[in-house]
Amino acid sequence: MKREASLSDYAISIENFSEAWPELEPLCRAHYGEMQTRMAAEGMKIGDFNPRLNVYGGAGHLLCFVVRIDGEAVGYAFIWLTQDMHNSEPIAQEDTIYMRPDHRNGVGRRFTKHILAELKTRGCVRAHVTIATDLRVAAMCERVGFKRSAIAMTYFFQET
Repeated sequence: MKREASLSDYAISIENFSEAWPELEPLCRAHYGEMQTRMAAEGMKIGDFNPRLNVYGGAGHLLCFVVRIDGEAVGYAFIWLTQDMHNSEPIAQEDTIYMRPDHRNGVGRRFTKHILAELKTRGCVRAHVTIATDLRVAAMCERVGFKRSAIAMTYFFQET
């Protein structure tokens, strides 16, 4: 009988994107599929999964966080470190954050807090996230201290 995992069973680390990608690719593909399905249900069709690996792998300002249990990757986040275009403050911009559905048991909140602590130590004054896959995640973000600061809107050009 498999025991229930506790939060202390999960390890969180920053890994080299290019080295982690072969293992993370199925998680990224699953994540994209969940987002694609949610958006399609609301009448928004987005293209198929086709990441620009040359940009991700070559970006020195990209942090690749990985959540593991028993050595297996079950979650990840890609966070860009940059500067605000208007005031040059150091900020972080979430590209993607994901936890496998069978591991959505509170570890996402711990993961988010870990990421925020790391970003703070790197001098970031703000971290921006966009909730696109599971809109219920916004409530968890608010519980860890995020503030609603904008409304994201997407315009889809119609095919002719």
